[in-house]
Amino acid sequence: MTKLYRGNHVAVILPCFNEVAVIASVIADFRAALPEAGIYVFDNASTDGTAEAAAAAGAVVRHVPQRGKGNVVRRQFADVDADVYVMADGDGTYDAGQSRALVDMLLDNGLDMVVGTRQAVGDGGEYRPGHVLGNKVLTGTVANIFGRGFSDMLSGYRVLSRRFVKSFPALSKGFEIETELTIHALELRAPYGEMSTAYGSRAEGSTSKLSTIRDGLAIVETIVRLFARERPRQLYMALGSAVALFSMLIAIPVIVDYFETGLVPRFPTAILAGLGIVAGLILGATAVILDSVVTGRREVKRLRYLEIPAPRAADGP
Repeated sequence: MTKLYRGNHVAVILPCFNEVAVIASVIADFRAALPEAGIYVFDNASTDGTAEAAAAAGAVVRHVPQRGKGNVVRRQFADVDADVYVMADGDGTYDAGQSRALVDMLLDNGLDMVVGTRQAVGDGGEYRPGHVLGNKVLTGTVANIFGRGFSDMLSGYRVLSRRFVKSFPALSKGFEIETELTIHALELRAPYGEMSTAYGSRAEGSTSKLSTIRDGLAIVETIVRLFARERPRQLYMALGSAVALFSMLIAIPVIVDYFETGLVPRFPTAILAGLGIVAGLILGATAVILDSVVTGRREVKRLRYLEIPAPRAADGP
C-alpha cells in the first residue's frame, strides 16, 4: 500500500523492453528517491526475463504485447490510477534521484507537466552529437508550428498530472509518443515546466532500442500529421492560395489573347486555370469547415481536462 506524498498518490511508470541487466537497480533507485510512490513496470514483450526481474525487485508488472513505446504509454495511462505520474525509461539513463524535485516543481507551481531536460554526464555516449542536433531541429520545428516553450521535446523523463494523463489521447505507436505529449500540452495550453536532469550512459548489458533514421522519420511524420489535424486552416488555406495563384498566373496569357483576338487558342490551359481556381476555392472552404471541427474538438478536450481535479499542493508527506 503506497503512502501519500503531499496529499497525492504518486506512481512511477517504467516502459521496458529487454532491460533485465538494469531494471532491478532502476526500481531500487526510484524506491529510494520516492518511497511513497507505487512503481509499475510495463514489459513490452521482453524475451530476456525483464518482467521476472522487475517482479522480484518488488514492482507491479504489467504486460503489453504490442511492440512500441507509444503502445506501452497508452496502457500505462489507461491502467494506472494516481494523482501524479513519474514516467521514465527503464534503461537506467535517467537520474531517479531527481524525481522528487521534479514532482515538487509540478506541485509547487500547479503544473501539468514537468520535463526533465537531458544533460549528458560521463562519456555522454547515449546522447551523441547527432541525436542532440536532431532533437534541436525537431524541437525547433514543433516550436515554430505549435508554439515555443520546450527545449528538449524528446526527453522520456516527465512528471505528469492526472488530469493531463487522463485527457491525453495517446495515438502514437513508437518513440514519437514524446512528440505527441509535447504537442498535446501546447494545444491544451496546459501549464508546464522544465528542469535540467542528468542523463547517463547505459549500463553494460543494456542496449538502445532507438533507430535514429527510422524513429526520426516517424517523429517527422507525426509532426506533419498533427499539423494537418490541429492546424487545418493554415494548411488548406496555404494550399488553396497556392493553387489559385498558380491558376491565375497561367490564365493571364489566355485572357490577354482573348482581349486581343477574341479567341481562346490555349483551350486546355484555360480549362486547367478554371479548374485550378475552383480547386482553390474548394480548399479554402475545406479550411473553414475543418477549422470549425478542430475548434469543437478542442473545446471537448478542454472540458474533459477541466473535469479532472488538479493534484493537491499540500506541504509535507
